[in-house]
Amino acid sequence: MAIEQTPAKPYYVAVIGGGAAPPPILTAAHAVGRAVAQRGGILICGGLGGVMTAAAQGAQEAGGVVLGILPGPDRGQANPYLTYSLPTNLGHARNVIIAHSADGLIAVDGSFGTISEAAIALKLAKPVIGLATDWLLPGMVRAATPGDAVASLWQALAARATAPR
Repeated sequence: MAIEQTPAKPYYVAVIGGGAAPPPILTAAHAVGRAVAQRGGILICGGLGGVMTAAAQGAQEAGGVVLGILPGPDRGQANPYLTYSLPTNLGHARNVIIAHSADGLIAVDGSFGTISEAAIALKLAKPVIGLATDWLLPGMVRAATPGDAVASLWQALAARATAPR
């Protein structure tokens, strides 16, 4: 598969979702992470298990850079697929850091923590794409496949970059 052309400055993309998830969700998150890396994006995640590990692994396997924003004080809690990890000791408040740090977000399944990250990002007028979510926030866009999720986010980010300020 050819690597797609990337913007002059890479997009920072948060992949958010549950710390525990069933295999189909983990497979989708892995594919999202891989696609983000193949497009030259920098993947941001919460740095722990479940969707975060799967997306980080997909990005790492595709040669991408992964930044984990950890909820606790210990870098040793990070999943093994992170390029860089930032322990915050902020617990759930680290969701605000993730939302602020990303140019856009892809929510893969997830529950209350994921919803909080998506809501913060939407409040900041950042694009949020939902994949396999059973919830929908106003302004969020749903995608049917991992490839569609990443393509939709790239399209939204490109449109923002060319929009008049």
